[in-house]
Amino acid sequence: MANLKQIAAELSLSVTTVSRALKDGPEVHPSTIARVKEVAKRVGYVPNHHGFALKTGRTLTMTAIYPMETQDHLSDLLKLPLIEGMTLAARQAGYSLSIYSTTPDDDPVESVQRQLQARSTDGLIITRMVSNDPRVKLLLDQGMPFVAFGRTDLDVAYPYVDIDNQQIACEATRQLIDKGCRRIALQLLVPGDQASAMRLSGYQNALAQVGIPIDQSLIGHGMFTMESSAAWFDHLLGSSDPPTGLACANELGLLGALHVLGRRALVPGRDVHIVTRDSTRLARFLPVKVGIHSVDMADVGHKLIEALESRIANPLGPVATILIEGRFEAAE
Repeated sequence: MANLKQIAAELSLSVTTVSRALKDGPEVHPSTIARVKEVAKRVGYVPNHHGFALKTGRTLTMTAIYPMETQDHLSDLLKLPLIEGMTLAARQAGYSLSIYSTTPDDDPVESVQRQLQARSTDGLIITRMVSNDPRVKLLLDQGMPFVAFGRTDLDVAYPYVDIDNQQIACEATRQLIDKGCRRIALQLLVPGDQASAMRLSGYQNALAQVGIPIDQSLIGHGMFTMESSAAWFDHLLGSSDPPTGLACANELGLLGALHVLGRRALVPGRDVHIVTRDSTRLARFLPVKVGIHSVDMADVGHKLIEALESRIANPLGPVATILIEGRFEAAE
């Protein structure tokens, strides 16, 4: 395997210069950097991260702890743009990204503790935040650099990147009200999930603004799957006073709802108005009239990595708190 000494010898440079060039060091001339990288690529040079870790105590690895939503088919499709964004941003920052997948039955705190014990990463990204999330205090106490994807209601400063689910749900509900809907269903809320709590708050605020009373029967609770969405929405449509509007949690929920509407010979945009959040651009390619809240999850992934890189470099520096709004696109 090629090493720094071989590259240095071929170019008649010092090992130090080669090392700095491979890291785009500002003290190295751009033409030298280009020559070094060209030779490194030709000879198949791969950095020795194990040796680097032994020497510096750093692994040049970031780890995202990412729970599978459920055991159901396609339930994790929506993670792909986020993982893509994190992977590319980590590579650009000189890190490898490790995805630590857990099952719905795994204890989130134990998953973090395993990462702390393994000491195999320079920083963590935690997801699926819950109320008073104990992982935040654990990581702060242990001094492990981390960024949360989402927020919790702890009264403590911690870095996070979040999507404004309250704004999205509120705006979706208002759009449905503007369409003349008074029976608006909210799909679906995951028990204990802080993002679901924010969606519920936005939905309630929009109804309160126009004096529409909350009907608990129109608020769905379950998991983010096509199956859960279809079963719940089918039950609502079969009631004596069915909804005329639906605020969808995501594309999978939308697919479940559309399946039921088709089976009942109902037309979206005519019999039931729908607004959905779309993180994969899937909804744009469906031949139906639905309003869309667009969220660029690849960009969210970039922001998570940038915030974590900053935290690793300066653990005592400013705490990044980034809130991203959805962008509404009306049904065509």
